[in-house]
Order: sequence, then C-alpha cells, then structure tokens
Amino acid sequence: MPGKRPDDDVEESTDIFTPDGWPRPKGYSNVVVLPHGRPLFIAGMVGWDESEKMVSPEIVGQFRQALKNIVACARAAGSDVEFIGRMTLYVIDKEAYLAARSELGRAWRDVMGAHYPAMSLVEVKGLLEEGGVIEVEATGVVPD
Repeated sequence: MPGKRPDDDVEESTDIFTPDGWPRPKGYSNVVVLPHGRPLFIAGMVGWDESEKMVSPEIVGQFRQALKNIVACARAAGSDVEFIGRMTLYVIDKEAYLAARSELGRAWRDVMGAHYPAMSLVEVKGLLEEGGVIEVEATGVVPD
C-alpha cells in the first residue's frame, strides 16, 4: 500500500501511513486508520490522581499521569491504547516541553508502549486546572 510504514510495530487492526517521500515522524504518526467501532472521545486529562490532586508540578510527572488517566478512561469504555487514533496536547510552556522531550518520551513508552497516534501540540496561555502545565485529550474507537 503506498505510503504505509511496513516496519511499524502496531496492532493488525490499526493502519499507520506516511505519504511517500515524507520523513518518518518521531513519536507520532501522520495518518492513523482505526478499525470499525463506536467513536471514543476522551476529554482533556491533566496530571491529577483520583483525589483530584496534581501528582507533580513538573511537565513530565503531569504528562505521565494524564496518559495513565487516558488509558484508564479508554479501558473503562471497553477500549485500549491501540484503539486511540488521535491525541492533542495542550501545554502552557512550549520551551519546557521541548527541554523535557527525552523524559516525556520515556513516560510515553512506559504508559502507551510503542503505539503512536496522530498527534498535535498546542501552546496555550493557561489551563483551567490550577497548577496544570499540560492537558491531553484523545479520540479513538471502542472496537466492534
């Protein structure tokens, strides 16, 4: 299939594509096609635990917890990590995000494994949650 990345380690039910001639993205995918299922929309998750307390003031700790929260929501709905096709990250400090990319990558792999949905990153003036420095929302499917 033109543009398909045949060397990706993804579930058989998920197809990941990159247009021919484009460089392979690092840490995300350009195009993700999910299997049939019911749409799954997970609201913006921040780095708080079940008691609604931020687990860390730092971006890496909040990112790790936000990802754990997304996984918990997906599983509660009958889905899982491999059925998340798109994520949007909202950060209040792009430079802090860039400076922590290596650590953020480790947190990603610890929680999400080798699954890399289509992703966008947006720098925002602030977040609703006091002390929040990153918020992550996800879209996917609950497979048939």
